[in-house]
Amino acid sequence: MAAAADDAYEQALSLTNQRRYAEAKEALVAAAEIAEGVDLRARIAGTLSYVLVQTGDPAEGERLCREALDDPALSPHTRGVLAGQLGTLLMNQGRLDEALEWLQLAIDTIPDDAIAVANLRVNRSLIHMQRRDLAASAADLEATLDVFAAQGTPVELAEARHNLGYVALLEGDLVRAMREMAAARPILAGESAANAAISDSDRAEVLRDAGLVTEAERLLAAAAEAFGADGMPQARGEAEHHLAKSLLRHDPVRAEQVAGVAAARFTELGAASWALRADGIRLRARLAGGDMDRSGRLVELTPPGDDGEIDRVSRGLSRAKLHNEADALRLTRELWRARHDRPPGRLPRLASSASLEVRLLAHEVRATRALRAAAPARRRTALRLAADGLEELTAWRSSYGSLDLQASLAMHGQNLLLIGIDAALRTADPALVFEWSERARQLSQQVVPLRPPPDAELAADLAELRMLRADLPGADWLSDPRAVELGDRVRHKQWMSTGAADVETRMDLDELRTRLDDDTAVLSYVYSTDGLFCVVATAATAVLVELTGWESARAALPGLRADLDMTASVRTGPMADVIRRSLDARLRELSRVLVEEPLRHTAARRLVISSPGVLAGVPWSMFPGLRGRAFTLPGSVSRWARTTSAPVQTAAFVAGPRVARAVEEVTAAAASWRSPRVRTGTEAAVAAVTALAADVDVLHIAAHGRHAADNPLFSGLELGDGVLFGYDIDRIPRVPRVVVLSACEVGRSSVRWGEEAVGMTRAWLHAGAECVIAAPVVVADDDACELLAAMHTHLAGGARPAEALAAAQRETGIVAPFQCHGAGL
Repeated sequence: MAAAADDAYEQALSLTNQRRYAEAKEALVAAAEIAEGVDLRARIAGTLSYVLVQTGDPAEGERLCREALDDPALSPHTRGVLAGQLGTLLMNQGRLDEALEWLQLAIDTIPDDAIAVANLRVNRSLIHMQRRDLAASAADLEATLDVFAAQGTPVELAEARHNLGYVALLEGDLVRAMREMAAARPILAGESAANAAISDSDRAEVLRDAGLVTEAERLLAAAAEAFGADGMPQARGEAEHHLAKSLLRHDPVRAEQVAGVAAARFTELGAASWALRADGIRLRARLAGGDMDRSGRLVELTPPGDDGEIDRVSRGLSRAKLHNEADALRLTRELWRARHDRPPGRLPRLASSASLEVRLLAHEVRATRALRAAAPARRRTALRLAADGLEELTAWRSSYGSLDLQASLAMHGQNLLLIGIDAALRTADPALVFEWSERARQLSQQVVPLRPPPDAELAADLAELRMLRADLPGADWLSDPRAVELGDRVRHKQWMSTGAADVETRMDLDELRTRLDDDTAVLSYVYSTDGLFCVVATAATAVLVELTGWESARAALPGLRADLDMTASVRTGPMADVIRRSLDARLRELSRVLVEEPLRHTAARRLVISSPGVLAGVPWSMFPGLRGRAFTLPGSVSRWARTTSAPVQTAAFVAGPRVARAVEEVTAAAASWRSPRVRTGTEAAVAAVTALAADVDVLHIAAHGRHAADNPLFSGLELGDGVLFGYDIDRIPRVPRVVVLSACEVGRSSVRWGEEAVGMTRAWLHAGAECVIAAPVVVADDDACELLAAMHTHLAGGARPAEALAAAQRETGIVAPFQCHGAGL
């Protein structure tokens, strides 16, 4: 009977470790009925108490565990095990001081049981994490690795490594966090669906801090649902809490709702400190007036009627030693007060362990207070404080070379950037406005990437994704489970393999003007809460122009895209004239608002146009006011001014399948070059094209293109054997200096946090191309064929790309949305 009871308990323990709690509970009850020894009964009771806590009955679980501990006949070892289980129960309820005492007692009681002590250290590390004592947490986890590797199971070792990844997340090392969690996930997920959901929930927090909130929230919502289905209310509440924290930045209304649900769930479970944490997020959502939504608009919410609840929650968080969350709540209140011109309160003194989020929030509060002050001198203070916060953000981001990370991490600087832009505009000083325009442009591209080494596994994953893309032609192909898995793996590899080579410095307006000749001007557009402005800089002058009529013009942008798409597809018949007239009217209005007034201040025929994300996709080349002028759209003016270029000499041309005039286009364009290389049909395969790209100065691709809005680096060009993705570009050891993308949609960019644009064009520029010529909308095949052939005549003759494109437009009379990005001049 004793052996049968032992076996029954081991089976129940295995089910518990797999988080199959309903089955575990039944097995534990059955084992208890046949158990005879006092120690075995106590161990069964301790494990059952843990299961009861996880399934929503913490009071009964704690009672059962304490009752077992009260038995004087327990062996010292069993007493130590039960003490550890009680500590874990208390930790899950958020009673962290008590939990630490019981876990320490357990460790001291059973020092000779290496595996048991290692598991206790893992649990203790979680308490240290919640209190942001990250050194202590990492020390506990590091101490377990050798023990688990020698004596434990693969799951125990994977859990320890996963938790080390979570420590890295709290330290701000997103790459290490994702590496550790990604390595542990297959083992954890193979153990049970609940383990997979826990792994995904933690990985979602990495994605959230990386700015990839859509994916993070998808994972957290799915995890919460899975925990609910498995009867795990504590884990469900934690997933809801983290979901609310992610929503806080861009959807405070929903954040308040989700956090309220989580707080109620924790209260019902008796998890007091977790309820306080959720209430902290709920109250921050209530105070989120002035936070930015995805479109850059202020979100105004009604705050609590008095400060009593905020004080109660913040004091409770402090008593629980959750100082970071208490400080975040207090600072959010001070930010609301500053934005609404209320008397300020006292700012909390931040600990050295305060998170980047909290430190940036403190910068934002101080900068907002200075900006709202009546004294003009305080505007300079606001600029300094906002700049200090952005410099701290840059220092953190400086090790991340991945385009995906650079673009997404801009989210953390968005509010500080807007404060700085507003303060600069209020000074009416063109030099300061230009400085902050450059800060905006460099927010997601100041780090110069170090190209990743060849990676055979990455190549294989991309090859499989190409096959999936071919088999799943719909726009939602990336939602396929295998595509999701491969897409995650590709992105994580890029994060981990793309380092940082350098951090670019900004050029000030005076230095820029010394680099401009008499026929070149810079138009630097700045978007703020007050509207759209433009700094016009020439060698002789610099002026700040306010663009009146912007809001009405902005409302016309969606209709403009529809007209452009229709014009490209409807070329003849009665509707063609109607569509054309509508398009011409929209273009004239946008040209009037965006370029007419700035061009009053310069007669330059060469323009460098720096534009914010709100203008992403604008077809500048079609504006009447820019006809005949050569212009380029650089990532930043500073980068353009420091780029030196020699004439291009070699060129290659690629025609993808199913494009009516692609072969004709590349053949006509290639005729202007000496010894051009042309690839069509099956020769235009991805591997052949990427190899070709590394050997030429100019690469022209005529192919169908597709834009993936949810993951722009999976935008691509359809070649002979599948899609060339944005991620493939990072695998090319040397990219061409000039890339011409004659493809529907691939010039389009997705605007992410911080008004930063990401897409196929940006991927080539990030990889090192000097200039990319592309169109943000559909272009008719015959227009592309004729216009680009004429452009190559000038490009092969030594003209810069923007000058070659402008000359081709003048000669052919074709008005098309092709435009130069990067250093086209």
